[in-house]
Amino acid sequence: MSTKTLFQLPIPPLGDHVGGSIVVTEPEPAVYLLTINSPPDNRLTTASCTAILDALDLIEFGGYKPGVVITTSALPKFYSNGLDLEHALSNQNFIPGVLYKLFNRFLTYPMPTIALLPGHAFAGGLMLAMHHDYRIMNPTRGFACVNELDFGVPLKAAMSSIFRLKLPATTYRDLVLEARRFSGPAAVAAGLVDGVGDLQAALGLVRERGLERKAGTGIYGLMKAEMYRESVALLGREGWEEGEERDRALAEGEGSRREEGERRVGELKGEMKARL
Repeated sequence: MSTKTLFQLPIPPLGDHVGGSIVVTEPEPAVYLLTINSPPDNRLTTASCTAILDALDLIEFGGYKPGVVITTSALPKFYSNGLDLEHALSNQNFIPGVLYKLFNRFLTYPMPTIALLPGHAFAGGLMLAMHHDYRIMNPTRGFACVNELDFGVPLKAAMSSIFRLKLPATTYRDLVLEARRFSGPAAVAAGLVDGVGDLQAALGLVRERGLERKAGTGIYGLMKAEMYRESVALLGREGWEEGEERDRALAEGEGSRREEGERRVGELKGEMKARL
């Protein structure tokens, strides 16, 4: 099988990140393979997210035939290890203006999209994959995991909603409340991915379901926007602002709850001591 290279985009260096590239090839007619190479682990930063967005624009508006977009990694160990938290927290616009823009772009992209996971997809990396229409995972290497619980960062509404919309409730629970790591076969059984394998498996999925023809009528993105309208709304600027206000209210409520609980326990201990 010959693979035609369509274009290549740089991922500029950013802070500690050395940068990299995105290479877009056409392994089969109207199948656009977007390969991300941002060592060491394809972290999601302003630079990498912007390059992916540019690649999606070039595929949609650059004169290419509507077809299927497959994203994957040139790094065998990682699809993506998620956000660079220091970068995300130090750049106020990153989450609402860059990351959520990328998530929404995939969620409503006017062609079928497949995330091909050669290795780990952790946290934001798995979120990125979940905003694709389909997922294929390596059967023997890598885990899919939402591990925010392990480092004490609550999920924001827009990050959580895609799992709630696309997964069985028990899988959603195990991902979020246990930070469970799913291997490829376990991810298939849990409904996280559609199959296991490599690029040939992804191309087989395209052929089996006739995905290369689905975007031909021009309404594919509109169908997805309606299907996932809850997430679409949360990923927008108004949804972000409402979510931030809700997060502040929840944090304040938790502080009050703990203060009241500690006060009440102090009273209970005093009553128990008085009865001795």
